[in-house]
Amino acid sequence: MAEPTAVQGTSPANKEYIASAVSPATQEAWNVLGQFTNVTQWHPAFTSPYQGQNSLKPDSDSAATNDLTLFAGVRISEGGELWVNPEIDQGFGLSDTLGVAGFPSGEAYKVGANAPYLRLPRLFYRQSFNLGGEQQTIASAANQLGRTRSADNIILTIGKFSVTDVFDTNAYAHDPRSDFFNWSIVDSGAFDYAADAWGFTKGASIEWTQSWWTLRGGFFDLSTVPNSTTLDPTFSQHEWVVELEERHQLGEHPGKIKLLGFVNQGKMGSYADAVQLAQQTNSTPDTALVRRGSSRPGVAINLEQEVSSDLGAFARASMNNGSKEAFEFTEINQSLSAGLSLRGDRWGRHDDTFGFAAVANGLSGDARNYFAAGGMGILIGDGHLNYGSEKIIETYYSYSVHAVNHLSLSLDYQYVINPAYNQDRGPVSIVGVRVHVEF
Repeated sequence: MAEPTAVQGTSPANKEYIASAVSPATQEAWNVLGQFTNVTQWHPAFTSPYQGQNSLKPDSDSAATNDLTLFAGVRISEGGELWVNPEIDQGFGLSDTLGVAGFPSGEAYKVGANAPYLRLPRLFYRQSFNLGGEQQTIASAANQLGRTRSADNIILTIGKFSVTDVFDTNAYAHDPRSDFFNWSIVDSGAFDYAADAWGFTKGASIEWTQSWWTLRGGFFDLSTVPNSTTLDPTFSQHEWVVELEERHQLGEHPGKIKLLGFVNQGKMGSYADAVQLAQQTNSTPDTALVRRGSSRPGVAINLEQEVSSDLGAFARASMNNGSKEAFEFTEINQSLSAGLSLRGDRWGRHDDTFGFAAVANGLSGDARNYFAAGGMGILIGDGHLNYGSEKIIETYYSYSVHAVNHLSLSLDYQYVINPAYNQDRGPVSIVGVRVHVEF
């Protein structure tokens, strides 16, 4: 679900894939860059007295995903850039990307295939307006042309891209192609952002940067029905997002605090209504049977702080209205995560990174009742529920292969307690390997 996302103050790129400095006079006319990522994960057998339609399979299991992406862009006006990102995908997440609310691979989509298939996750136009202040040199990177711009600016992005290209970004935990794997660590777990089943949508965002702050707003298309591969062509089901970012220095070390709010407006089912109908009809609750026009708000806070030249810390806290079903992301109503990211300077490996993080995810009372009665959701549903908060620890090491430019190999380990909030199942150890190359 999660994809490479935005460098702060730009859209959409994430970390600068092959960043090269440009002189203040240089205005890059076009570029074409690319990446390939393979993620393979495995878990041993674990305790499971029962399982449901959406359960993580209790037997020893493995799964792999592959994606090959091109980032092609051209300058079409002063401050205006047009970008297209064709991509080839193949593979599945563990248990067909089911069974854990904080799913262990951000490279796994809710749609999988045995054979490679072509799609277009991004096609967008970005326009920057200079408002004055110090001139900044912007490096050439994926979805970012090398150029200069003023420190104070407005950036408009319109087209097809990911909401998390612009919102909820974090320097240390936001890119499953280079840092952490887990969905609820690379994003705020309770941020139910607008998206199709691959994690992308259509819409527009605007970012206004002045001095030490940035204000962002966005309007995006929801799926036709929750967790669908098709976006609503009329935009009658949609999401509003706003985010305020504050930048500061603690000593000589930069940091950011971001406050985010969102509202989803569309046809969604109430957990309580679904349970009530099931009791009246002596059946299993299903939110699809009680969907009607509703609003579902949520909030998130996102912090990142450089501690030393090679060490960064991050934390996120988020919550949403838990009375209604998740629309796009996953069944998380409250989430709290924190972690550290350490570059390898201390052992002579500047381009290597070690990361450690922990997250706790929770469900609302209405959601607990729904899943305990046998209801199914986007990612979870064991047919029964002995509720406990879902707790996940993740650690990874990314090794830069100096003999091959822009190639990194990562080893990842996750320990999941109460997968899908079920104390009767697990815990589960998940080992992952990532191969990532940029060109």
